[in-house]
Amino acid sequence: VAAQAMATPCRLRLLLVLLAAVAVAASHPAHEAGGGGGGAGGCGGGGDGTRILIKGGTVVNAHRAEEADVYIEDGVVVAVRPNIPVGDDNVRVIDATGKYVMPGGIDPHTHLEMEFMGTVTIDDFYSGHAAALAGGTTMHIDFVIPVNGNLTAGLESYKHKAEKAAMDYGFHMAITKWNDEVSREMEVMVKEHGINSFKFFMAYKGSLMVTDDLLLQGLQKCKSLGALAMVHAENGDAVAEGQQRMIDLGITGPEGHALSRPPVLEGEATSRAIRLAKFVNTPLYVVHVMSTDAMEEIAKAKREGQRVIGEPVVSGLVLDDSWLWDPDFATASKYVMSPPIREAGHNKALQAALSSGILQLVGTDHCTFNSTQKAFGSDDFRKIPNGVNGIEERMHIIWDSMVETGKITVTDYVRVTSTECAKIFNIYPRKGAILKGSDADIIILNPKRSFAMGTRTHHSRSDTNVYEGRKGKGMVEVTISRGRVVWEDGNLNAVPGAGRYVRTPPFGYFFDGLDKSDAVYRASLRAPVRRGEAAAA
Repeated sequence: VAAQAMATPCRLRLLLVLLAAVAVAASHPAHEAGGGGGGAGGCGGGGDGTRILIKGGTVVNAHRAEEADVYIEDGVVVAVRPNIPVGDDNVRVIDATGKYVMPGGIDPHTHLEMEFMGTVTIDDFYSGHAAALAGGTTMHIDFVIPVNGNLTAGLESYKHKAEKAAMDYGFHMAITKWNDEVSREMEVMVKEHGINSFKFFMAYKGSLMVTDDLLLQGLQKCKSLGALAMVHAENGDAVAEGQQRMIDLGITGPEGHALSRPPVLEGEATSRAIRLAKFVNTPLYVVHVMSTDAMEEIAKAKREGQRVIGEPVVSGLVLDDSWLWDPDFATASKYVMSPPIREAGHNKALQAALSSGILQLVGTDHCTFNSTQKAFGSDDFRKIPNGVNGIEERMHIIWDSMVETGKITVTDYVRVTSTECAKIFNIYPRKGAILKGSDADIIILNPKRSFAMGTRTHHSRSDTNVYEGRKGKGMVEVTISRGRVVWEDGNLNAVPGAGRYVRTPPFGYFFDGLDKSDAVYRASLRAPVRRGEAAAA
């Protein structure tokens, strides 16, 4: 009743805050981690100085689940223990009885406001964040695309794009060419700008693709900086050949996209990248693992002790390529992404690999284009902008498809949607955990409630959704971003400019012991042989 009584003045106050935040975002860069942060303060709880007590829920971290309360103050978790007293009237109490209290999701793979294939992804750092928060994701790491190969220019562009950020975010950096200047800039990105990961495209010949010699140099540079090398693994030369083959056969529709870049080309590139990383002895992160072929290469490398991280995405885990053959172009084209969504069977194999630990964390590759943009390729599948949605749907789909079916536990769920990402990119336990001192990025999930997905209810600006009509169990009822309630019972309170840039330090745990293995390698060489001295003796 009290909440209803507050609704009208709260909405008015929120409108004023939103107008002020837009003005601030237009003139100031987004906050960096450790600095301040915008806030809606007052409406619904949250914001700097606001205190929240979550009572009666099951608190789930990747290492354990326990019945406990969570006390939040100034955007930080202060205490996690049973029966925390309310204390005074200035604490907002949220009843989580019968529900799971978990770290907010961290999406390791997104493309917001990205210039690609002659257009720009439809979701920016506000609409994408609004969608994320409504779906229980409280941080993401986006890929900066260099400007004409220049990393600094690319970063400045993305800093400007992120001024409207409504939640915390980090950056990966793509490498699209190689020279001494790029090598120098990589060091600047790591040491001065808090970027600890670099992505190399083995596909998109003629635009983003790097050749093996450039990839090799990039791997060596990443190792020296303690930065994680990431690869989009498809054989770009063979894909170009496959595309021309389809055109020659008169196959110009969306189905030609999948036919032109089959799983074998993803498997080959994954294998090649893994072997080059082994040659350099540096960790490797394979983004959007879409096929059994690629997954099996990762599994083989891990059995042999190599440090390889495999990231499936939601679309690859639950969809199949049958939609690409739909007679309606608008329907078929919205499923075009790269690597392609595969035929039925690959998705189930990827789910099994995720549950067994072969694949370690789940991203989305959220890269949205509307139906008008997709229509650019109505007479040639090569011109269809590649990308699907997922930043809002990920947390619900993984719960429904993996937890509700018994394939993973609730603690596994936290690991694959949040904690493992925080650990890999070296921001744990500040992110990815509900522990004393962690940022108060928290969701409350009701396992008994159901959800339905589609364009009528999603918060993306796109008029398409590859999960249209999907229903399932497990609803995120509350999302808290750094101590602010930003999503509650279907009401969104995302504030432009409230998000902070989170620096990702180098030399994460995957680099532990690499110096020792390098020493063992050098000791095993039994070289150089001093042949002249041996002959003289």
